[in-house]
Amino acid sequence: MNSAKKMSERLIKKYPNRRLYDTQTSSYITLSDVKQLVMSSEEFTVVDAKTEEDLTRSILLQIILEEEANGSPMFSSGALSQIIRYYGHAMQGMMGSYLEKNIQAFIDIQNKLTENSKGLYEGKPFSPEMWAQFMSVQGPMMQGMMSNYIEQSKSLFIQMQEQMQNQTKNMFGTFPFVPTPGEKS
Repeated sequence: MNSAKKMSERLIKKYPNRRLYDTQTSSYITLSDVKQLVMSSEEFTVVDAKTEEDLTRSILLQIILEEEANGSPMFSSGALSQIIRYYGHAMQGMMGSYLEKNIQAFIDIQNKLTENSKGLYEGKPFSPEMWAQFMSVQGPMMQGMMSNYIEQSKSLFIQMQEQMQNQTKNMFGTFPFVPTPGEKS
């Protein structure tokens, strides 16, 4: 990270008593306040006050845990189980990259919808209620965009699998393995 970005980034210190201190406002804040920073797209870093260890991911995961425990969860138990199974797995890094790219593709779709809908609501930002209303009217268009998104996601996953297979073949190509039925030798 360059020093200019680091200087503009908000610094939050976590103390041993589990309290969070916002150095910009010189006050203690809660996880709810940190969530508001995320929602406002503010850049910040959370560090251990004593060791200076970066705790940002840990704090973000705590916020996700609270969100999942309250209200309606975003992840099913099955999805969480699948994610856990990838830890320590050879494809852990690829799975992380795959999820990140899919989330970005979803954000791009949402941004495109927002851009295409400007003027419908006098230029006001979309609230969750407005999104619900918009989605009820734009069902078929959204269905088409989601189909494209799913197709892109599928292509990305197939590309990842092919990459892994090619890497494996390159790694083990010198060993005298017997080809599987239907495979060219």
